[in-house]
Amino acid sequence: MDLGISDRRAAIAGASSGLGLATARTLAGEGVRVAICGRDASRLDAAAATIDGDVTTVVADVSTREGAVAFVEDAAAAMGGIDILVANAGGPPSGTFASTAYEAYQTALDLNLLSVVAMCQAAVPAMVAQGWGRVLAITSVSVRQPIPHLILSNTARAGVTGFLKTLALEVAGAGVTVNSILPGSHDTDRLRSLYGGDAAGAAADIPTGHLGQPDDFGAVAAFLCSAHARFITGAAIPVEGGAYRALL
Repeated sequence: MDLGISDRRAAIAGASSGLGLATARTLAGEGVRVAICGRDASRLDAAAATIDGDVTTVVADVSTREGAVAFVEDAAAAMGGIDILVANAGGPPSGTFASTAYEAYQTALDLNLLSVVAMCQAAVPAMVAQGWGRVLAITSVSVRQPIPHLILSNTARAGVTGFLKTLALEVAGAGVTVNSILPGSHDTDRLRSLYGGDAAGAAADIPTGHLGQPDDFGAVAAFLCSAHARFITGAAIPVEGGAYRALL
């Protein structure tokens, strides 16, 4: 299927590895010009080398407002504007209520909530002005079903879901869609780090019987950025192999 977004311009945060990189690869394969960011220049360059298409790299730390805004501004300057924003960042450390210090919550909110707010504030007004745009945030299935030992991620990502839903309603009439995609367990460095280097055990409770593959996730993300997804907005879509078991 032609996604109808060839020659569009996408800024993808947190794309030096994992699901962000997979999304960038898929979008580039659809003819989208992509700008990717990460904190480490060498890792970012290595990631860019795996993308077949027009790719720009921007070294930025989106966990600060300055870094998040600079990424959007630098990406827009390099590509002549932004049509698609994929807001993404690594997850905060694991922990429980008992083991997590109060001060850790601010760091988590900066990384996984306020980074999205800052990137949207920098990118969305131009999308509204041009009458077309796609905002997609990569969050977690934890916003519907909290994950044990990840209290910081559960808290911050639930907050950003409320922000995105509100933003979606405010800009829907301007041709801008705002959605989030809720990954479950995928075969990424992040998951392996949470499981001590071997993430195979994470598949035990997944009805499909296997971990998600980043490239499959990228295909779903790219569809939500497509011309065909123009009637999908304000949605939070789980991609987790059936591990989320509630009816709604």
